[in-house]
Amino acid sequence: MTRVWKWNRPVTVREVLEDLQQERSIAYTTVMTVLDNLHQKGWVRREAEGRAYRYEAVSTRAAYAAALMNDAWSQSDNPAAALVAFFGMMSEEQRQALRDAVRIVQGPETPEAPGPRHQEAAQEEAPEAPEGEAPEAREEENPGSAPDADGR
Repeated sequence: MTRVWKWNRPVTVREVLEDLQQERSIAYTTVMTVLDNLHQKGWVRREAEGRAYRYEAVSTRAAYAAALMNDAWSQSDNPAAALVAFFGMMSEEQRQALRDAVRIVQGPETPEAPGPRHQEAAQEEAPEAPEGEAPEAREEENPGSAPDADGR
């Protein structure tokens, strides 16, 4: 699969063979059998081209990795503990990638409701609504805000 994902396009057995042969000796029939097995398992689709097939990945490598992680997590009898253990194994770079991914999934940040300590200051800073107009009506006229320098 690594070779099929590498090209990110339909590939022939011959292309995969030539790529693999740069690292080790391998037979054409071995590559053909592996690609056929991947097709039978639903990992690649194939289209006839003359006497050969072109094989293409059904999903991306990232989607495959995500499915593996989801499967492993869903089989845990204590998912929270499994996540804590997993996060503990991560490097700082991986944890930063995780934080970035969570921000992407959550979408634009929304301001949190002010706590009791900040409520007075928030009320002082908020401009008054014109008489007869509810503050909520003004907020609907200006949905969202322009993203800051890092896209939030």
